[in-house]
Amino acid sequence: MGTPVYLIYKPEGKDEQRWRYTPRRGLLSVEREDIERRTGKNYAEFTQAVLKGNSLCRRALLFVFLRRDHAKLRWEDVDFEWDELQLEYSKQEWEDMREQAMENLHGDELAAALASFDKFIAEAIDDDDPGHSGKARQLIAD
Repeated sequence: MGTPVYLIYKPEGKDEQRWRYTPRRGLLSVEREDIERRTGKNYAEFTQAVLKGNSLCRRALLFVFLRRDHAKLRWEDVDFEWDELQLEYSKQEWEDMREQAMENLHGDELAAALASFDKFIAEAIDDDDPGHSGKARQLIAD
């Protein structure tokens, strides 16, 4: 995953917060090491677990981003309802997946995949337009 996804946090009664998350860039080594200690996973395993909906890994990622703004934040203070934290692919990520489908699928399977990708692309966050909000979409688990 080279292009970003977005971690979107909307606690009940508070403003939405959104962070661009690109696993290969953007996290400092001290942040990655903290994530590894807290989750018991190496960073490569962690990145996959975040996408697959692992709650502990998503909590660790949220903790890292929140702590950037609130240096004294404690791990114990980071708690969320499942629907308050979402992960959304960027428009560019959906476009990359669409291109891969065009290379690997054929016929009705390709047509169905392209229709789905086009819908997601239309609603996704555009990395080239920071003001575009898109519609938050849960990637894995509801």
